[in-house]
Amino acid sequence: MSDFDLDLRAVEEHIDDELEIEGSILLGVLDGETPAEEWLEAISKGNVLVLNVDGDVNELASGFARDVKESGGNLVHFRGFLLVTPPGVDVSTERL
Repeated sequence: MSDFDLDLRAVEEHIDDELEIEGSILLGVLDGETPAEEWLEAISKGNVLVLNVDGDVNELASGFARDVKESGGNLVHFRGFLLVTPPGVDVSTERL
């Protein structure tokens, strides 16, 4: 048998570091009242937005959607809500 040295403690420590998620799930209303900069700031801090869309989603999200996508985040419009996630947080739509 070949010599194979695996330090499981080091692996566990590395996994714990990778799984740390900062931020919260923020509920809000996307109605044009909140400036796009506020939504972008919330996303940049690692928060996930669940926004009830009150109006045309394309028009209301136009101030921040491109920046979110370009930074690696996601936007998903589902049943009247817009889910906005920061980079590294994916939204699975497999069950839809």
